[in-house]
Amino acid sequence: MNRQQPRSKDAKASTLTLYTRAGCPLCEEMAAEVGALIAGTGHRLTPVDVDADPLLKTRYGWDVPLLFDGATEICRHELNLHALREWLRGRP
Repeated sequence: MNRQQPRSKDAKASTLTLYTRAGCPLCEEMAAEVGALIAGTGHRLTPVDVDADPLLKTRYGWDVPLLFDGATEICRHELNLHALREWLRGRP
Protein backbone atom coordinates (compact mmCIF):
# COMPACT_ATOMS: atom_id res chain seq x y z
CA MET A 1 0.00 0.00 0.00
CA ASN A 2 1.25 3.47 -0.86
CA ARG A 3 1.30 5.54 2.33
CA GLN A 4 1.53 9.30 2.30
CA GLN A 5 4.39 10.84 4.22
CA PRO A 6 3.46 13.21 7.04
CA ARG A 7 3.42 16.79 5.85
CA SER A 8 5.87 19.32 7.20
CA LYS A 9 4.47 22.13 9.33
CA ASP A 10 5.17 24.70 6.62
CA ALA A 11 3.43 22.73 3.86
CA LYS A 12 -0.01 24.03 2.93
CA ALA A 13 -2.72 21.60 3.97
CA SER A 14 -5.95 21.29 2.04
CA THR A 15 -9.43 20.92 3.42
CA LEU A 16 -11.77 18.45 1.79
CA THR A 17 -15.51 19.04 2.12
CA LEU A 18 -17.82 16.09 2.57
CA TYR A 19 -21.45 16.96 1.90
CA THR A 20 -23.56 14.70 4.08
CA ARG A 21 -26.91 14.30 5.76
CA ALA A 22 -27.70 13.06 9.26
CA GLY A 23 -28.47 9.36 9.45
CA CYS A 24 -26.86 8.57 6.08
CA PRO A 25 -24.85 5.32 6.35
CA LEU A 26 -23.03 5.98 3.07
CA CYS A 27 -22.00 9.40 4.40
CA GLU A 28 -20.68 7.90 7.63
CA GLU A 29 -18.79 5.24 5.71
CA MET A 30 -17.17 7.74 3.34
CA ALA A 31 -16.21 10.03 6.25
CA ALA A 32 -14.49 7.13 8.03
CA GLU A 33 -12.67 5.94 4.89
CA VAL A 34 -11.49 9.40 3.83
CA GLY A 35 -10.48 10.23 7.40
CA ALA A 36 -8.35 7.09 7.58
CA LEU A 37 -6.72 7.79 4.20
CA ILE A 38 -5.78 11.39 5.00
CA ALA A 39 -4.69 10.74 8.59
CA GLY A 40 -1.17 12.03 9.11
CA THR A 41 -1.09 13.98 5.84
CA GLY A 42 -2.04 17.34 7.35
CA HIS A 43 -5.17 17.52 5.21
CA ARG A 44 -8.53 18.01 6.92
CA LEU A 45 -12.02 16.71 6.27
CA THR A 46 -14.95 19.02 6.97
CA PRO A 47 -18.42 17.48 6.93
CA VAL A 48 -21.27 19.77 5.84
CA ASP A 49 -24.88 18.74 6.46
CA VAL A 50 -26.81 19.68 3.30
CA ASP A 51 -30.06 19.81 5.28
CA ALA A 52 -28.70 22.70 7.37
CA ASP A 53 -28.49 25.00 4.33
CA PRO A 54 -31.52 25.44 2.01
CA LEU A 55 -29.26 26.22 -0.98
CA LEU A 56 -27.22 23.04 -0.50
CA LYS A 57 -30.37 21.01 0.10
CA THR A 58 -31.80 22.31 -3.18
CA ARG A 59 -28.52 21.78 -5.06
CA TYR A 60 -27.75 18.25 -3.82
CA GLY A 61 -31.08 16.91 -2.56
CA TRP A 62 -30.54 13.24 -1.74
CA ASP A 63 -27.37 13.11 -3.86
CA VAL A 64 -24.99 12.53 -0.93
CA PRO A 65 -22.28 11.84 0.08
CA LEU A 66 -20.18 14.10 -2.12
CA LEU A 67 -16.47 14.76 -1.59
CA PHE A 68 -15.06 18.06 -2.86
CA ASP A 69 -11.79 19.97 -2.88
CA GLY A 70 -13.07 23.53 -3.18
CA ALA A 71 -15.35 23.51 -6.24
CA THR A 72 -13.82 20.30 -7.64
CA GLU A 73 -15.78 17.11 -7.09
CA ILE A 74 -13.63 14.11 -6.22
CA CYS A 75 -16.38 11.51 -5.83
CA ARG A 76 -20.04 10.97 -4.95
CA HIS A 77 -22.17 8.25 -3.36
CA GLU A 78 -19.19 6.03 -2.56
CA LEU A 79 -15.46 6.50 -2.16
CA ASN A 80 -13.59 6.47 -5.44
CA LEU A 81 -10.26 5.28 -4.04
CA HIS A 82 -8.40 5.93 -7.28
CA ALA A 83 -9.67 9.53 -7.50
CA LEU A 84 -8.78 10.26 -3.87
CA ARG A 85 -5.31 8.77 -4.25
CA GLU A 86 -4.76 10.86 -7.39
CA TRP A 87 -5.87 13.93 -5.44
CA LEU A 88 -3.41 13.08 -2.64
CA ARG A 89 -0.57 12.57 -5.14
CA GLY A 90 -1.24 16.02 -6.57
CA ARG A 91 -0.71 17.71 -3.21
CA PRO A 92 2.76 18.89 -2.15
